[in-house]
Amino acid sequence: MKPQYQEKRDKVRERLFIIGVIMLATAFFGEMKVNPFGGSFRFSLGIAAFFFGLLWFRSVPVIPTGLLTGAFILCFRTGFDTLIYGIELRDALHVHMPSAVYYLSFTLLLHLSRARSHLEYPFRVGLIGTAIDFGSNLIELLVRHALGDSISPTWQSLSLLLLFGSLRSLFVVGLFNNFSIRQVRAVGEFRQQELERLRMINTNLYEEAFYLRKSMALLEEITRVSYQLYRRLGEGKHPDAPVALRVAEHVHEVKKDSQRILAGLSKLMNQEGLAARISIGELCQLVMNTNRKYAEMIGKRIEFRESCDVDLVTSQIYELLSVLNNLVANAVEAGGPRGRVELQVRLEGRNLVFRVIDDGPGIPAEEQDWVFQSGYTTKYDTEGNASTGIGLTHARGIVHNLEGQIEIVPNERGTCFEVKVPTNRLLKKEGYVHAPILPD
Repeated sequence: MKPQYQEKRDKVRERLFIIGVIMLATAFFGEMKVNPFGGSFRFSLGIAAFFFGLLWFRSVPVIPTGLLTGAFILCFRTGFDTLIYGIELRDALHVHMPSAVYYLSFTLLLHLSRARSHLEYPFRVGLIGTAIDFGSNLIELLVRHALGDSISPTWQSLSLLLLFGSLRSLFVVGLFNNFSIRQVRAVGEFRQQELERLRMINTNLYEEAFYLRKSMALLEEITRVSYQLYRRLGEGKHPDAPVALRVAEHVHEVKKDSQRILAGLSKLMNQEGLAARISIGELCQLVMNTNRKYAEMIGKRIEFRESCDVDLVTSQIYELLSVLNNLVANAVEAGGPRGRVELQVRLEGRNLVFRVIDDGPGIPAEEQDWVFQSGYTTKYDTEGNASTGIGLTHARGIVHNLEGQIEIVPNERGTCFEVKVPTNRLLKKEGYVHAPILPD
């Protein structure tokens, strides 16, 4: 109960704060005024601030906000004239009471017109605002006339009221739309960043799931061999036959646990809001943006270049992201504080070809046959500890699973990794091969 009570109290405080801001802004901008008829009637920006506040902060109720604002304007202007100019309180109330009536009329008409429910139609809101402003001004003039002010409406003055009403309303609607567009863009950029982050998370999950499947295939093979060993030992009544059976049973249990882990990973990878297919161009941009941030994080100034004129979409998002991220991240790490990394994509017959090129020191020719072997690395941390050397092994396994090829090709400077994947494999939904895969 306490959290709910606290939440309600926080909402009330927030609304009161917003209403206070609207009242203060209305009073402040209300002093930016002109007196078109030479009397106490004024045109000001106060109503623009009030109208904008009610449109933007839709959580605050219209009627209470209008009542409080009208009362605050009356007290503010009356107190200002009394304290600063020494005007009698009665005279100050006589001058500013019609202004309070104007705000109350504007509030009532805005509530009756339900203008805030038409915000997706800016022109309609502008027309409604103009009509409300014009009507409220007429009511104020009538009140002033009833209180003895010598203001006689003419066609010219009515046209002036309509002109100022339309200008203020269109200004408010334009400002509201501008803020709304900025907000939508900011939300869109944030959502795009979240999608990229989720795709990167899913890419890491995919790599783990891919090699978990490899391990499961190997466990299945070990189980089969262990059970065959148990049967052979059992036929010969060997005393170690039960041991072979226990090995087979334990390995089978490990495989079952791995299946449960894989099911959990698969569930995590099926995140709502992530497209099942994206274009190759979008995928390449995602890779480059991610590694641009990575380069900045490790303090390197890398120039990233991308050339992709391939009009193709793929469902193998995480497979390609895993491979390309590995290659581009390696290229970033291979060079010095400054460098260049390029990602080229083109179609060659029935294959989609990716090339990741860097201008680093390159890989010696005698070591190029070893780079895809698990444990090979040229990267060391600040304490001299070697990297795991399994990134390119992972990449090769994923490419082979896609029936493609990955290799180092000659380049004038640095290193060039080339990945070829059949285009028909990029459109398949399944991403795994279930045949047993034995270790290298």
